[in-house]
Amino acid sequence: MSVGSAEGARVVLVSNVNRDEQRALVRAAAPQADCRFCASREELEAQIEEAEVIAGSIGPAALARAGKLRWLHTWSAGVDGQLFPELVTSPVQITCSKSNGAIPLAEHAVLLMLLLNRDARRWLRDQEERRWDHFEHGELNGLTCGIIGLGYSGQDLAEKAQAFHMRVLGLRRQPQPTPFVDEVFPRERLHDLLRQSDFVVVTAPRTPETVGMLGEAEFRAMKPSAYYICFSRGGIADDAVLLRALQERWIAGAGLDAHGQEPLPADSPFWTAPNTIITPHNGASTAATRRRGVEIFADNLRRFMAGEPLRNVVDKDAGY
Repeated sequence: MSVGSAEGARVVLVSNVNRDEQRALVRAAAPQADCRFCASREELEAQIEEAEVIAGSIGPAALARAGKLRWLHTWSAGVDGQLFPELVTSPVQITCSKSNGAIPLAEHAVLLMLLLNRDARRWLRDQEERRWDHFEHGELNGLTCGIIGLGYSGQDLAEKAQAFHMRVLGLRRQPQPTPFVDEVFPRERLHDLLRQSDFVVVTAPRTPETVGMLGEAEFRAMKPSAYYICFSRGGIADDAVLLRALQERWIAGAGLDAHGQEPLPADSPFWTAPNTIITPHNGASTAATRRRGVEIFADNLRRFMAGEPLRNVVDKDAGY
């Protein structure tokens, strides 16, 4: 935290940016501002009365004291955790870090598809037991990948899936031709996408429109040989229905990086669900993801100081 700042300087509070080169990037974007780097949300909120700009997260009680706050930037791509009613109705502008994790998230989806398609855990078990088990497995070539949400990560996944010679279908709110996607469906044709897909991959944000959009009718529409993969947000699929779909074998399995409850409790039945791979919502936990997020914020900070429009502005009503 900086102290003794120049009188009248605009205060910018930044949480969880610890690398010197990334702090330098932020300072260079607003050399005339008082940029303070905070080690925790508590440290940030203790100074919130002074802040015009915040990069991080805050709660309702802190917002009530933030009389000067004009802009909040979140380090995540999804902002559902920050859209509490007081912030939604406030004049504070919100931006997010969408696009920063698109590449590793798409890679994570491909990893899960390969692990499930080839039953890779069988190889790992065999290695532990020193058993030579020469079995026949699948390949992605010729299969269909259905992507729910064609934002940055969805489009990056489409390109990667095409590289594996897969057919790619996509669902988006406003259907339009999309690179590397063979056919784009509107929401009302969700079941058409589900019926045709060998992998259904959720990349969409959690919003009032998407919560619970995959229920019993949707999982029963999928092929019994199909897999469900989610790396964006939990809750888009109804957890109770998803668990039944796995336990009763309506579908072949799942790769779950995002969960309805996080951290996933130790007694959650998802840990032992048939043919299910669990990862702890860290598909995008790379150094490059953090660097790209800081670069997005720094570019926006330069824009803010110059009075220019910001990138990645969140529609508070739509939820993303």
